[in-house]
Amino acid sequence: MINKKRTTGRVKHLLENIDFTKKEMLDIFETIRLLKEMDMQNAVPKLLKGASLAMIFEEPSTRTRVSFETAMTDLGGHALYLKPGEIHFGSHEAIKDTAKILSSMCHGIMLRTKEHETVLELAKYATVPVFNAMTYYNHPTQGICDFFTMTEHMPEGKKLEDLHIVFVGDSSDTGIMAMETGHMCATLGLRYTVASPKKYSMMQSEIDKVCAKMKKTGGTLTITEDVDKAIKDADFIIPDVWTYYGYEDEEADRLAAFSPKYQVNMDMLNRAPAHCKALHCLPANREMEITSEVLDHPTRSIVFQEAENRLHTQRGLLAWFLYNRMREADDTLAKYNEGKMRSFLDTRLK
Repeated sequence: MINKKRTTGRVKHLLENIDFTKKEMLDIFETIRLLKEMDMQNAVPKLLKGASLAMIFEEPSTRTRVSFETAMTDLGGHALYLKPGEIHFGSHEAIKDTAKILSSMCHGIMLRTKEHETVLELAKYATVPVFNAMTYYNHPTQGICDFFTMTEHMPEGKKLEDLHIVFVGDSSDTGIMAMETGHMCATLGLRYTVASPKKYSMMQSEIDKVCAKMKKTGGTLTITEDVDKAIKDADFIIPDVWTYYGYEDEEADRLAAFSPKYQVNMDMLNRAPAHCKALHCLPANREMEITSEVLDHPTRSIVFQEAENRLHTQRGLLAWFLYNRMREADDTLAKYNEGKMRSFLDTRLK
């Protein structure tokens, strides 16, 4: 009779995709692909049977909440939805203490929060994997989903290393997806071009961070205000919202800076190569950073395939980070323990 933990090594967290090697990221893609294939066969293995995931949401979410919760169920586990006002996270209880308590009760912790330092502090004290489900700095699960989706829609004759990824819009310190896309391109060694108005262009510290990684992986980064120059040989174009929660007072200035030059519309796509496709992390402000004509286009948009892939991505990430930490007992031990408890309860509860 055995009851062993497959691994007791250092806890691995999903905090920033730039921390991974290219091989690790490709292995994650393959994990997602295999589980997606199994899902199409209605035969996803219960790899995380008995596992629990604490999901802390300090910000609203549609895709992230539904995908993580459904993915845990698919894999045989359980997800707990936690929100401010229902738990003492960071208010009446120190993050350090919450990390320790949740680690003792759950197999993993997922956090969506504003401050990036919050998820870093949670991971510092957690003894189970922590999943960064978006901060106001980055969005690792979305980044992995986006690039996995690209691998499913590669231009004919191109390999992953040949891809040219273009971001159009806000790449400043509020441009979450611009930075996330940069982290993914740096990890995978891809060509990355950012087209932003100067006022909302990428911070020098972020440029340095991405370029340092690209020196190791072979990627390149170009920053420009010239949209036509950026998209002329683009394979994929990624926009993001121009305004977000907390920036309402800047809305007029932002619209003036981005519109119409940086809007992803059919005119922009038609100036790019014919195979170029548009993505968007959603939610989208239709007719603002992207038009409905592009979003709903049957061949030039892969936005809703990308959205569906959030589920497949979360399933793969949960398996990748949690599987090796699960306790596994053989059938003999399970049956022995069941009999032992039934016998105890039967004699005590008569």
